[in-house]
Amino acid sequence: MADTCSAPDGSKKWNFGITPGQSIIAMSILGFLPLFLLLTGPKLVFWVGGLMGGYLRKKTAGRRGQILELVEKDQKEWEEKVGKERRDSDEWETVDSYAVGTAKNGEKAVDAEWDGIVGFFHPFCNAGGGGERVLWAAIRATQKRWPKAKCIVYTGDRDVDKAAIIDRVKNRFNIALHPPTVTFLYLTTRSWVLASSWPHFTLAGQSIGSLVLAWDAFSLLTPDIFVDTMGYAFSLAECKILFHDVPTGAYVHYPTISTDMLSSLDPTSATGTQGVNAGKGRGAAGAGKKIYWELFAKLYSVVGTSIDEVMTNSSWTLGHINSLWGPWRKEYRKSSPRVVYPPVAVEELEKEVEVSEASEKKRENALLYIAQFRPEKNHHLIVDSFAKFLATKSPATKDAKLILIGSVRDDSDSKRVYELRLLANELKIKDRVEFHLDASWPEILEWLRRASVGVNGMWNEHFGIGVVEYQAAGLIAVVHDSGGPKGDIVTEVRGEATGFHATTEEEFAAAFEQALSLKDKLAMRRRARESAKRFTEEEFVKGWIAVMERLVDLRIRLVKGKVGV
Repeated sequence: MADTCSAPDGSKKWNFGITPGQSIIAMSILGFLPLFLLLTGPKLVFWVGGLMGGYLRKKTAGRRGQILELVEKDQKEWEEKVGKERRDSDEWETVDSYAVGTAKNGEKAVDAEWDGIVGFFHPFCNAGGGGERVLWAAIRATQKRWPKAKCIVYTGDRDVDKAAIIDRVKNRFNIALHPPTVTFLYLTTRSWVLASSWPHFTLAGQSIGSLVLAWDAFSLLTPDIFVDTMGYAFSLAECKILFHDVPTGAYVHYPTISTDMLSSLDPTSATGTQGVNAGKGRGAAGAGKKIYWELFAKLYSVVGTSIDEVMTNSSWTLGHINSLWGPWRKEYRKSSPRVVYPPVAVEELEKEVEVSEASEKKRENALLYIAQFRPEKNHHLIVDSFAKFLATKSPATKDAKLILIGSVRDDSDSKRVYELRLLANELKIKDRVEFHLDASWPEILEWLRRASVGVNGMWNEHFGIGVVEYQAAGLIAVVHDSGGPKGDIVTEVRGEATGFHATTEEEFAAAFEQALSLKDKLAMRRRARESAKRFTEEEFVKGWIAVMERLVDLRIRLVKGKVGV
């Protein structure tokens, strides 16, 4: 009998040396492979991840020892140079009263002596924006609550050293860090998370890039607690796969994808004219983009389930995070995300900026916009609106000027500033528009004293630290009618307005007119300042410490083996 069957034409079939029995076994394996992967896939991923994490721990053990030695050495030198009384100075006491933990009877919690390493994942830590204020205030609060803990910042700002960064933090935000227990580890793969590196499939590309960047970070040092303060949720999932005993925390400024983004693709929807992707859901390409975004949203929801503790910066962000992560986190019995409003220098602004009849006489007919020169900040909208306002030639336009203050991160930001200057020139208002790049905190304070109106033009601004600064300084806010500025900040006080909302150029121009034409500006300024008291650094620290205590406690229990992994 022939070894193989013949084809109808009498030719031999290819059998690659596989017997019928072997074929049956192979087909059975292939048939059950999907079920096997479904049942064992996650466990297999975590098992392989654990092996890789163990490798990284061994690889970075030497650097960990070096960092601990360096911290101890710097601490001794700092005490000799400055004196131990520095920690008891007023500068530190401002935090100490509300950063001592949640133990009863005013006593510090048992874990006050915890001396582990907290890794802060913030690749753009030297950018100088509101997100960076959150980072530095969080580190300062962590230092006060756990004086022996080491704060590691994973950053891609390789062109600046530790001293320069700490000086900038003090100069830009007036936040004094304790230098010995802050260490910067420099990443070499930051370009992977730049939007310019992913001209197509940007959301997926940047998320993949964050995995590469996180691996870069873990290759430098494995932390005891890992906190992302920039919105790279995928890096936290990666941490969980690699290190089962490392608790993770996220401070979410803006969801990577939101239901508003999905709806903005539809030109007929309420948000179809807003955002950088407005109305791009038309045609086959648009349909493909919508499917891609929906799939990414599902993956983003799964990733959010892996994070131990989640904080958001506003009720708007919380709503979107809950809509994406909430059902999954509830199913897996994860803690509910909570709002921890960003820290704003409200108390300092109240001291530095006078709001009175006397100061009212010193205010200029100036509109102030404090924001990084990023595309989503929508500076073009404000410049165009200001031009329309000036075109009315009403009494309110007399001597009116627009002041744009913001940090410039890279060449892309510099190009945007250049384009804005060209726009002002084309609109014939260049003499009425001023640019102040990378302004210091004293310079910002001066403009907060001088300006009359504070402006925000971003659609769905996640929070709006600059808007709170306007209010704390007594400026009348004119903000985009969306996001945090609408829902959390520029709200009524005792039934009376604290500012104005607008969406279109015409609405902004009209709001500028209203704000500068108010008969009793001082009354609105005082209401705005009262409203800003909800967003003090003290309130932020209380919320931050409450979450960090949960992470520290989880870390202690994981190390002691009291909970499973």
